[in-house]
Amino acid sequence: MKKVVVASLLAFAAISATGMAGSGLAFAQTAVNLGSGGQGGVTMQPEEFKAYDDAVNKQTTPQTQAPALEAYLKAYPQSAVKADVLQRLMIAYSSMDPAKTIDAADRLLQVDPNNLRALTFEVYFRKQTADAATDPAAKQAALDAASGFATKGLAATKPKDMPQADYDTLKATATPIFYTTIGAAALNKKDFAGAIVAYKAELSAVPPAATTTPGQVLQDTYLLGTAYYGSTPPDLFNCTWYATRAAFYAPEAYKPQLQPLASYCYKKYHGGADGYEAVTAAVQTSINPPASFSIVPAPTNEDIVAKTIKDTPDLATLALSDKEFIIQYGKPEDADKVFATVKGKAVEIPDAVVVTASDSSLTVSVSDDAVQAKTADFTFNMKTALKTLPAVGAKVTLTGTYASYTSKPLMIIMSDAEIVAPKKAAPVHKAPVHHK
Repeated sequence: MKKVVVASLLAFAAISATGMAGSGLAFAQTAVNLGSGGQGGVTMQPEEFKAYDDAVNKQTTPQTQAPALEAYLKAYPQSAVKADVLQRLMIAYSSMDPAKTIDAADRLLQVDPNNLRALTFEVYFRKQTADAATDPAAKQAALDAASGFATKGLAATKPKDMPQADYDTLKATATPIFYTTIGAAALNKKDFAGAIVAYKAELSAVPPAATTTPGQVLQDTYLLGTAYYGSTPPDLFNCTWYATRAAFYAPEAYKPQLQPLASYCYKKYHGGADGYEAVTAAVQTSINPPASFSIVPAPTNEDIVAKTIKDTPDLATLALSDKEFIIQYGKPEDADKVFATVKGKAVEIPDAVVVTASDSSLTVSVSDDAVQAKTADFTFNMKTALKTLPAVGAKVTLTGTYASYTSKPLMIIMSDAEIVAPKKAAPVHKAPVHHK
């Protein structure tokens, strides 16, 4: 992918250009007439013209042209064609030395702050440096620096002497590079909203075909899905769409890396894997989910409560876990109905896991969910003060009377509680031994 981007940048630099003899590259620039004092051009003394001509037209490789251009700039620091020379120098370095490319771009921007080519090279090579960084702080700093240049690039204005068509072509090439970098900087620091805005803008700035072929845009389609998943609360619908589209168009070798997020978001949103083939079909027709597209969401907790109450003639027959679910997520009147079936009744609960203990009360985990989460869902207020406290995490059998409850957070309060002592094993009677 990097080779493709570099080739794209070099092509980008060559658009609507004047020839750079011997270099195989071309670069758009303001027309200059050198050495002859031509009208509207730049007049140079013979020795300066020779140095310029040697550097620009007589060097056949970037490796030889770069030092020649540096020598020219050192000898003529106030050259009238300084911006042109710095552009050529930046391109020469871009094929062999990222750090020197950035340095040349820095110098060019001092002369021409709106130079779109320099801003693009700054963004691309600074992001490349960030991608290689292993220290998290250094990585974020490099991404933020690249993102800053990308923001400047998006705001850059057209030079007066550049044809509109040429500028539009340059802008079309640069814009996706700017947005992918802004998105990467935002996503790396968990600014999911910022990443979403940037990646969606990138998808809007490229030809549709670029969103279906392997490359940075398809990768960013997946990262857009991850940004939706990371949002608070997670946007599972959009996560499903963009992760599925990325997984569908990804090369076979990469599908196993992308598909799990797409499937997870769908199952979490829909409540199961059924119907997923409709999503796979739909993502092939549009970059973004159409207004007409929908996924049937999983029933809400409130929906489950309403259905359970409707389908259960005798609420007293519900399992304890179902009663807890209704108390926690149901309407107040539904929770009251369920609790009324047990209020005032004594019960023995075995294997309650102790969460906290005092001489007057124990909080314990009873339901499977509470045990798994290691949180208390019952409070047993003791009938008499405990002389010996059970250890946290110990399993105890308790008796008590349902007294009251709170739904958020869920807590069922038991009164007149006691710890049931383990039953002693029945004595074993051995047959007498008869001696002969």
